[in-house]
Amino acid sequence: MTDTSPASNARNYPLLAAPHIHLHGPVDDAMYDTFKSQLVAAPTEGPLVVSITTLGGDPEVSRAMGDNIRLLREYTGRETLFLGKVAVYSAGATFMSAFPVDSRFLTRNSRIMIHERQMQSTIELNGPLNTLSYTLKAKLHEIEDSINIQEEGFRAIVEGSKVSLEELKKKAPSNWYIEAEEARDLGLVLDII
Repeated sequence: MTDTSPASNARNYPLLAAPHIHLHGPVDDAMYDTFKSQLVAAPTEGPLVVSITTLGGDPEVSRAMGDNIRLLREYTGRETLFLGKVAVYSAGATFMSAFPVDSRFLTRNSRIMIHERQMQSTIELNGPLNTLSYTLKAKLHEIEDSINIQEEGFRAIVEGSKVSLEELKKKAPSNWYIEAEEARDLGLVLDII
């Protein structure tokens, strides 16, 4: 019989014991700077392990970091591994989506939280009546494009998993919290250490 306790499971993935890139805190420009610095300092050969703990932040920053990971993988063929620790919320889940599901791991008792993009905006209508519709159309285009970006991210999160895009879209409006075991069972991550 195979021992599946977390301690023995961690031994199955020795590379995850010492991530090359450690990210924690809000996903923002400071995290992106830290990410880029650690990426430059990381070994250039072998699998690259990236860990993150975050309550969320700027989704565009997480998409930019994810693009760095994707480009590294596509240009070099290098394996990239994701390790979520404790909290992988919001923009952290967006970053996770840049890694294939079979390269994603969580530490035990970690949680992923996925939600819809948020927007807070005030529209001020001021000026000649013939120009006001342009202001409204511009805001509508911004909303529509944000929804398209959200859908791209949702597709990337569930690609290769047992979760359908429709299921994610149904759960995301109310902040879908997924415990590590459930994430593994749903195929959103490969395993738990």
